[in-house]
Amino acid sequence: MSNAAVVSLVVGLGSCVYSYVGYPALLKLLALGRARRRAAPPFEEWPSISITIPVHNEAAVIAGTLERLLELAYPVERRQILVVSDASSDGTDDIVARFAPRGVELLRLPERRGKTAAENAARGQLRGDIIVNTDASVRIGRGALKPLVAEFADPTVGVASGRDVSVARVDAEANAGESAYIGYEMWVRDLETRVGGIVGASGCLYAIRAALHREAVPEDLSRDFRAALLARRRGYRAVSVPEALCFVPRSASLRQEYRRKVRTMARGLRTLWAQRALLNPLRYGLFAWMLGSHKLCRWLVPWAALLALGAVGVLAPDAAWARAVLGAGVGVVALGAVGWWWPVRGGRNVPRIVALPAYAVSGNVAALHAWLLALSGVGTAVWEPTRRGTTAETA
Repeated sequence: MSNAAVVSLVVGLGSCVYSYVGYPALLKLLALGRARRRAAPPFEEWPSISITIPVHNEAAVIAGTLERLLELAYPVERRQILVVSDASSDGTDDIVARFAPRGVELLRLPERRGKTAAENAARGQLRGDIIVNTDASVRIGRGALKPLVAEFADPTVGVASGRDVSVARVDAEANAGESAYIGYEMWVRDLETRVGGIVGASGCLYAIRAALHREAVPEDLSRDFRAALLARRRGYRAVSVPEALCFVPRSASLRQEYRRKVRTMARGLRTLWAQRALLNPLRYGLFAWMLGSHKLCRWLVPWAALLALGAVGVLAPDAAWARAVLGAGVGVVALGAVGWWWPVRGGRNVPRIVALPAYAVSGNVAALHAWLLALSGVGTAVWEPTRRGTTAETA
């Protein structure tokens, strides 16, 4: 029993460390022998683009979103903006209609079917050579479009993903753990880009060649994750573009972020299963390793953590170090519980010493929840847009 517990502990902890430390360390080593990403040569004429925004009941933010999209630095005559309303019922459509004289188009779906279904329905309305996908709750940097689109001057690039920047009001550091995680994720994507290409695009801002975007996606799958996978299958690369800044307000609470993560990871697991052939290293080589390490291994971390925790529990009666590790694990979970119930309203910020373990514990529990949803076949097609507690303008 003791030997089996030690092996379980090594396997569990090793899996966790590899996913978050070992994998990026190996990427760093691989990147040492490769030249840094060079800027693509400029287009003689900027290609036509279509900016698409799927929405459901976004009356509180859609006007501000459209105002800022209209201000983005890109030739107006080469730009289309299409809002796809997933049967909104709060006046969103009326607000969008007021922007029609300024070139904003509206496609309303008669019944609510979810984000991917809305994106599928919009395909026939898109006229651009490059499709730019974004979200109503984020703010794109004024100079982000040109660096994003410029990547497609390289004929090997099929998808270009923006750089998410987590922001919050100066007086309300809600969900501070989210900021640290997003910064880590963007760093890993930069390394992947240098090695060969990213394995998943940012749903907040990414661009894709129209020929790839036109392919329908099953409604219960994630289009932004699948975009990078489809690009690889078609012989293209997906890249991260640090200059294409997208300011993402943090979730107003840990509970809200938990629901978003459960939905996102459940859809991601289904998407990975549908594209599981890409995990074959004999056919896809380095990309298969990167996909398995970045996505599958990371989603398996909570199961590995449970395995390690169970092993420590078995070893604890006979080993003082195991009791110490078990106590530390319980302490982290306790801090996570404190962060979950911390009253963030009224400017009462969650202390960073609590926010970081709370975010980590919540994210891993969300992953377990997502696995159960994905394996049980419970659908997540109809999404509830994340209502951000702050806006990027107040950052």
